[in-house]
Amino acid sequence: MPPRSQPTARQVRFGAELRRLRDAAGMTAREVAGFLGSTSAQMSQMEAGIAGVSEERVRRLAAHYRCADVALVDALVEMAMDRTRGWWEEYRDRLPPVFLDLAELQHHATFLQEIATAHVPGLLQVEEYARAVFAYWRPELSEAELALRVEHRMRRQADIGATPYVAVLHEPVLRTRVADRRVARAQLDAVLAQSEAPGITVRVIPFDVDGFAGASAELLYAGGRVPALDTAQRDTPQGTAFVDAPAQLLSMRTLFRKVEAVSLEPARTRDYIHHLAKEL
Repeated sequence: MPPRSQPTARQVRFGAELRRLRDAAGMTAREVAGFLGSTSAQMSQMEAGIAGVSEERVRRLAAHYRCADVALVDALVEMAMDRTRGWWEEYRDRLPPVFLDLAELQHHATFLQEIATAHVPGLLQVEEYARAVFAYWRPELSEAELALRVEHRMRRQADIGATPYVAVLHEPVLRTRVADRRVARAQLDAVLAQSEAPGITVRVIPFDVDGFAGASAELLYAGGRVPALDTAQRDTPQGTAFVDAPAQLLSMRTLFRKVEAVSLEPARTRDYIHHLAKEL
């Protein structure tokens, strides 16, 4: 298979999992290259997601590493064999790669959990709200570039609910007017409507709740085919980061449980949002 010039986040993750299996087995890349009749350079490309890997090679490596987790190996084979070219491919070379990576992550997720403390999550945003957010953070964008970002965000919403989705929103998220009063009202109405859709759960953390210290707890957590392949996505000053280290994933799962535990139940959440909407 020819090397990839720009591997996706999913392909990079696959290579990282192969490297983790090798590290757990206590083997060097040179040793494994000798076993495969390959080179250290080729091993490096494979573990960086630059080079594709056949099913036969994935299973040979797993056996060589004495990996007894059959479900994990099967999931890695599925990743290696995946040839999905989803709708997001239409935006390749038109939007930064992270937009495509987020759409692909969502497509393959078995569940989605999100904590929002700054803005309504992208998967729940109405078009005018999304436009206002993008325009605020990237004022240099041309109208065409802005429209493309909004269009991509709206297309990500097409499958929402097909994968179980839980969003926990801190109250400021619902009170902040990123545009104007009319858009704010439309956004609250949209969140209410989505909260009643199959597969979607929305919960709110009111200002006056006790035990919440997570004002910077923005997080998107995507379930993998097996827990070891879960992924967390967080925004940092350097841009979007995908988290996949086992210890960090455990921390993110714990964080979500803490935040969810102090949020209102879905029915009470809808009542609360209705109350906020009346204040507008």
